[in-house]
Amino acid sequence: MVQLTAKPRAITGKKVKILRKTGEVPAVLYGAGEQVLNLSVPAKEFSKIWKAAGETSLVLLAIEGNGTKNVLIHEVALHPIKDTPVHVDFYAVRMDKAIEARVPLKFIGDSEAVKAFGGILVKVAHELEIEALPNDLPHEIEVDLGILKTLEDQILVKDIKLPKGVTALGEGTSVIALVEPPRSEADMQALESQEPVSLENIELAGKKPKAEEGEAETTE
Repeated sequence: MVQLTAKPRAITGKKVKILRKTGEVPAVLYGAGEQVLNLSVPAKEFSKIWKAAGETSLVLLAIEGNGTKNVLIHEVALHPIKDTPVHVDFYAVRMDKAIEARVPLKFIGDSEAVKAFGGILVKVAHELEIEALPNDLPHEIEVDLGILKTLEDQILVKDIKLPKGVTALGEGTSVIALVEPPRSEADMQALESQEPVSLENIELAGKKPKAEEGEAETTE
């Protein structure tokens, strides 16, 4: 388990930009019967750990003056231009209680249907919803494309070999990946002749991260 240091912070709201200028990222800790704590973590150290642990690997959060907590990186708000973390939510977990998480899928191997028959690989899902004890949470789950031997084959949730202690949620018959028949020249020409989709009337809605007002909203 990786360890990350954190310090309590009294600065809140839009004033947290002062922390960012000193190389700190404002954060909040909650969950598992914990009182909400406002914290700050070193920006460089956090970025390295986030890249390694993702949001499904346990992190030991060492809080100055408040011991250690087993946490997950629950949500990260990013700078709209720099794409760097500007606010972090940590979720404290109980080690004896199973939790639900969405884990990235890693596709490995080769499909015979693609190599031998010219099929088109379609990855229907890129994450899998699972349940496990915190210590059993995988960083990623491998999906073997070797199962796809013919153009009729599909990989379903129930076909995935899960690590010990991990249970998949949802329908076991949900499709994860499949192979479509190769497209003819006529099909390709038809696709190329389609009118481009106009984005003029499409409304984009973004999910606001959990943070105190002003903490995760910055363009600096």
